Amino acid sequence: MKTISQTEQVIAAMEKEGGFATFKRLNEIVDFSKWKTKTPEASVRRIVQDSDQIFKIRPGLWALENYRKEVLQRLDLKIGDENSEQSFDHGYYQGLLVEIGKFKKLTTYVPAQDKNRKFLGKKLAEITDTTEIPHFTYDSILRKAKTVDVIWFNERNMPSFFYEVEHTTDIKNSLSKFYELQDFSAEFFIVAAATRKMNLMTNWMLLFLIP
Repeated sequence: MKTISQTEQVIAAMEKEGGFATFKRLNEIVDFSKWKTKTPEASVRRIVQDSDQIFKIRPGLWALENYRKEVLQRLDLKIGDENSEQSFDHGYYQGLLVEIGKFKKLTTYVPAQDKNRKFLGKKLAEITDTTEIPHFTYDSILRKAKTVDVIWFNERNMPSFFYEVEHTTDIKNSLSKFYELQDFSAEFFIVAAATRKMNLMTNWMLLFLIP
């Protein structure tokens, strides 16, 4: 019986997913039972980075070269089209934050105006817990919180983490939102490209950079 290589297993898994998969998803669906390694996740990372049959769409998101056209159409992503890439990126990073929050067993929120944004072919409303923000504070402050791109709530429906995804708009807008919310026992993050790095680190705002 022919032995299937690790690379072939990863490629087969991506084919079953429609030609693309996140790194997280690959670690869920690839059968590591016969891999002679204590760090299969590191092996998967090496495979997707080194194989000429796989290309990188975005950090953490990979696709098969043979499926390039179909995958990009399915994701409604036009490489080189600034508007298309910005729209995709915003939904993609919001979706990743939702997935991470759910993994941490926190309640995830995205604004109602973003519910139809796409994350890997699905609407954000399909993967997030709610687009109706819990009434955790006064209405005047809640109006500001409602516009934050992603919020994680704890079991008491109090906000634990606020995330703003920034690509083109003025980061000062996000800082203004966070300033209004700084009295809550929560952490604040701006998700932005490394090229937009700023020296604005404070005890209530952290900058999370996209490679």
